[in-house]
Order: sequence, then C-alpha cells, then structure tokens
Amino acid sequence: MSRHPFLDFLDLPPLTAAGFAAIEQRVARLLAPSQDVVITQGEALLPLEGCIRGAAGPGTTALNVITGPYGQTFGGWLRDCGATVIDLAVPFHTAVTAEQIGQALSEHPEIDFVSLVHAEAATGNTNPVAEIGAVVRAHGALFMLDAVASVAAEPLLPDAWGVDLCVIGAQKAMGGPAGVSAVSVSERAWRRMAANPTAPRRSYLSLLDWKERWIDAGRKALPHAPAQLEMLALDACLERIESVGLDTVEARHATVAAATRAGARALGNGLEPYVYEARDAAPVATTLRVPAGVDASDVVARALAAHPGLPLVAGGGALSKEMIRVNHYGPDATAETVDACLAALGEALAG
Repeated sequence: MSRHPFLDFLDLPPLTAAGFAAIEQRVARLLAPSQDVVITQGEALLPLEGCIRGAAGPGTTALNVITGPYGQTFGGWLRDCGATVIDLAVPFHTAVTAEQIGQALSEHPEIDFVSLVHAEAATGNTNPVAEIGAVVRAHGALFMLDAVASVAAEPLLPDAWGVDLCVIGAQKAMGGPAGVSAVSVSERAWRRMAANPTAPRRSYLSLLDWKERWIDAGRKALPHAPAQLEMLALDACLERIESVGLDTVEARHATVAAATRAGARALGNGLEPYVYEARDAAPVATTLRVPAGVDASDVVARALAAHPGLPLVAGGGALSKEMIRVNHYGPDATAETVDACLAALGEALAG
C-alpha cells in the first residue's frame, strides 16, 4: 500500500515554543497593537467566549450590539455568566451608529462592557468601529470586538480605536486555517479578568492561564501541545499577506465587494444588495436580496447544481428565503469569482 502524502506532514518535528512565539509576533504585526497577542488553539468562537466569560460576570452591565447572528450569540454568553445585558439591535440591512451607541450609554451610565461585531459576514454589514470606539472610550467601558470577518478585508486598528479585546480568525479574508485564532488584550482587560472571581481558570476558555503560563513566563514553555498543522498554515498565510502587503489584500476585497454590488444591480433580474448603503456593506462578503416571491435557497441550489464549488450560500435561519450571500474572501476575492457567481445567479433566476 502506498503511503498517503498527508503523513509526511505528520512526521514534522514538533513546533517549539520559539516557533509558536514567532508566529504570534507575526499576528501582532498584522494587528499592529501595543497590546498582548495570544494565539488560541481553536476556532474563533473559543477566544470570543473566553473574552466574555473572562471579563464579564455578576455585577457587569453589558451593552451588546446586535447587527447579525454573532451579536445574538454574545448576548446569550453574557447572560449565562451572570451579566445584566442591554441589547441594542439594528436591522440587518444597515449598521449601528456611534450616535446609537452614545445614546444607549447615556441612558444606562452603569454600562461597563460593550460587545460588537466589526463585520457580520452572515448579514453582509460592517460597523464604524473607529467612531464607536471613541464613544465607548469616553464612557470608560471595556470594549470587545469580533474582527474575525473583517481582518485583512478592511482596516483594523485595535489600539487606535480603543479596543480592549480584539478577536480574529484566519479562515476568511486572511485565506488561512479555521482551527486557530488570536486575541489582542489590553492591560485594562487583563486587570478586569484578574479581578473577576468567575473568570475561567484551569480551563480551555481561560485567557488568564495563557497570560500566567505563557506571556508572564517569557513565552518559553507552551501550556499544551500546539495544533501543529494549523499553526504552520497560519504562518504560511501570514507570510503570503506580508509578501503582497496588507493594504493590497484589503484593497482587493473592497474592489470585489463594490463589483458584486454593481454587478447584481446590472443583471436586471430583481437582485438587489441586501445592505442598503455601500458604506455599511462589509468587503468580506456581499449579501443580496432576491425578488419578491422568489426563494433564495432555491436560487442558490439551482446555481450550485449547474456550477458546483462557487462561494454562494443562502441566508441562515429566517433569512434563507430572502438572502443570498456571495463569499468573496481570501482566495475568492477575485473578479473571476464574482463574475462566475453573478452569472450563475442570473442563470438560476432566469430558469
């Protein structure tokens, strides 16, 4: 029996603490923060939940901004760990504004934690984090940002924007693996977690364990065995981004997003951008609204039956009948991908 080529990767020498730290430094350069950056060994939901459970608990009053499904998830975690939660929900076809955030903070001065998704790939919107961060910073609340879909698709400046906890994943615009993620943590956030008696300890969700056993110990010994292949894939995608420049990668996503919106309208078959204003539309993915009486799931199924492998998805849950998502991120952030997706949708709608 011939040897499977994948086994060659399994024979690689173990990733050392120095190698892990070097990849972590690459992530830090991508985010450009002065904050600590920790690579977490799991999909980005791991550090997102770890941030919430570490920094929030009984006595926390959280403003949870909902512009899509992940904001809804955060509200559940916050309530589960004992926080008082004030939800600020806006229609999924738009973005939240700094003025709306400021009003909520004025009405509830006790708010000391704000959770927000930068770009919601599921709904196709993106939020003005720079403006929101200034309002949150003036109020004095801790600011947590989910930047999993926005990193490498649009500018992301945690330090400049006053973000205390910023979570990223590599599987979308970065074009990397889904099995590892990272979080930048401000000193203020570390202090909040250290003072939280309900923060996870001796747990896979514990960021404090990483700080004590990894960062404070000089990054000399890993707390547990790293996800070797995922870490090597992350390193490779970071090298690719560095080789062309982050600005170039972001510009490519912005270009294909604009082309998708314009192309959908040009088809003339009733497709319209789901997010009304271009300024509120995420560069990572474009959502489209189908004509009245048309089922989006059926359109996507017909398009994929004729053209398998295209990055087309119907909206999730209640949105499955009205929304189509074109996932033009990472290796799919190309004019060819956009043209193929729009042509397939045009055929499916005509048929």
